[in-house]
Amino acid sequence: MKQLRPVQLAAFVLVVAAFIAFRIWHLTDSCLWFDEIFSVHAAEQSWDTIFSFVALDLIHPPLFYVLLKLWIGAGGESLFWLRLFPVIFSIIALYSFISLCREFKLGFWTQILAVFFLATNGSLIKYSQEVRMYSLLMCLSLFSMWLFARYFVKGKSFLPLIIVNLLLVYTHYFGWFVILAEIAAVLIFQHIKWRRMLLMFVVEFVCFLPWMYTAWNAAYSGSELGQNIGWMSRPGLLELGQFVLNLVEPFYHEASSIDPFSTYRVSVPMLLIVVVAAALFFTNWKQQSEDEKQTVKLPVLFIAIPLIIAVGMSWLLPYSIWGTRHLIIVFAPLSIYVAISLRKISNTTGRTAALTVIILFSGYAFVLESLRPRPQYSWCAWEPLVVDASTKNNANIYTFEDLVAYHVWFDGRNQRANNRVLKVTGIDGVAEDKAYFLPRGVYDIGTINLDKITDTKLWIAYRSRAVEPNESPLSNFIVKGYHVIDQRVVEANSESAILILLEK
Repeated sequence: MKQLRPVQLAAFVLVVAAFIAFRIWHLTDSCLWFDEIFSVHAAEQSWDTIFSFVALDLIHPPLFYVLLKLWIGAGGESLFWLRLFPVIFSIIALYSFISLCREFKLGFWTQILAVFFLATNGSLIKYSQEVRMYSLLMCLSLFSMWLFARYFVKGKSFLPLIIVNLLLVYTHYFGWFVILAEIAAVLIFQHIKWRRMLLMFVVEFVCFLPWMYTAWNAAYSGSELGQNIGWMSRPGLLELGQFVLNLVEPFYHEASSIDPFSTYRVSVPMLLIVVVAAALFFTNWKQQSEDEKQTVKLPVLFIAIPLIIAVGMSWLLPYSIWGTRHLIIVFAPLSIYVAISLRKISNTTGRTAALTVIILFSGYAFVLESLRPRPQYSWCAWEPLVVDASTKNNANIYTFEDLVAYHVWFDGRNQRANNRVLKVTGIDGVAEDKAYFLPRGVYDIGTINLDKITDTKLWIAYRSRAVEPNESPLSNFIVKGYHVIDQRVVEANSESAILILLEK
């Protein structure tokens, strides 16, 4: 590695420090949400049951949960320690990303610009802090791309590539899209290596068969895939447009469905600059040197192949698989391509202006995000409410949505004495978000029809804007002869978490 000049070293240290700092920033501002709770719940399973429990969920392989189990065993379950786990993978991914840039022989300032895009991207910051497998997916996909580039250019690192790709597909099924992009690159540009790539695919497939068998048995036993992903939209123009904005949006990412999808006054100008730079690069394609053309071929394939497969499968399969979090694998190669395009703007004034505007808009986005009030979510209120309920009265806690039931059960699982959590069926007037459902294999949460409830004293837990005695679900219990003897209400952004003690 060529020794860096002081200004280059300072820029490198600054952008790496920013990358890490932005992933620690606001790390524990919010509690664990539904999917993160499932991650911890899965990791809490014994070694005898963890694989079968994860298999019942159908949609994710087990590697992340196994590693999380080890992480919890080492440091416990504090919010900071749990959220630090994906951050670590995000930081490790930076090493493989820089190595990939160097394998492509990118200039120093092009590398710095590419890292800048990764460091400030709002979606990447969000998923680097979420206790899910997406940060690990990006980390391993970047190691895979780097090792493949070494094999593609130098014929080296074939065995490490096979090992990393095996870890990749055991992290997320979208890891197969990275492998298919690598196979496509060989078939298009280096046909002579097709036998070794076929060997790699066969090895990965054979090693993945045990998990395929486990997941198949879980599905055969009654698990329904539509429950997991049936709510996901197929990628139309709106979904594709939203995804494109995610690719360029600095710092912001909608945290919940009530938040605006994008800060359009930032994302739209950023997108326009990126699109113009990319178009100019391809317009001047014939003027580019062979080395420059070669440099962008692999990043373009790593972007195009996963997107084409995801769109095609989302329309051909019974259920859509489209989602920004799954396609986190394309963010890094896109950052490389965008950085190359911007650096190749031939007009010095135009290039300087474009880079200046991007930096200024990114700074503006950072200020907006810094000033934005930290969101208050109703699910973060359940832990103190449930702990309060367990210390005051050991009556059963009745809920009316899977989302609330799971949070209430999880938040009270270590404090509760006899506060059993049950979900009530046969009740009208309560809308339920079908994107959330009780994980299969969870037997500690019971279900009961409203007509079968005979407790003389009980708690009800639900989400609403306010306590309304004439509205469901409270009205259903009042009709049955219950009256309120205690209530707790914690207000959040658009709704409140409500816990009411009723007695007959």
